[in-house]
Amino acid sequence: MNQREIPRMTIRLAVGTAATVAVMLATGSSLAGQTPADVAGDWVLTGETDAGGPFTSSVMLEQDGTELTGQYSSANLGELEVKGSVSGNDITFSMSADLGGQTGDVTYTATLQDDGTLSGQIDLAGLGGGSITGKRR
Repeated sequence: MNQREIPRMTIRLAVGTAATVAVMLATGSSLAGQTPADVAGDWVLTGETDAGGPFTSSVMLEQDGTELTGQYSSANLGELEVKGSVSGNDITFSMSADLGGQTGDVTYTATLQDDGTLSGQIDLAGLGGGSITGKRR
């Protein structure tokens, strides 16, 4: 490598870095990740499971940054504490529940939609699952 090639490589590196930063700014990307959506509040969840048919439940979510805590309530599972997280518009929360004599984790995963509703899935400790939607009260 001679003395003339070093400045050319430095200029190419600087131009490439500047182009990458410009693309990140134009698309809203950042090195720190997405800001978590605000999902705190009282939600009514409706859905249908593989085994049990349709259901309605509610969850009161409290949010601290990306962390979720709260209270879940349904006729089938009763009152339960939930813990979860938010990443961008994606949320996950779970609770330990009695599933017909067996204790297992019930996990909700959903995406906050543009219209403010939730759309996602429920996993019943690997024993079954289903789809859910949610609306704020």
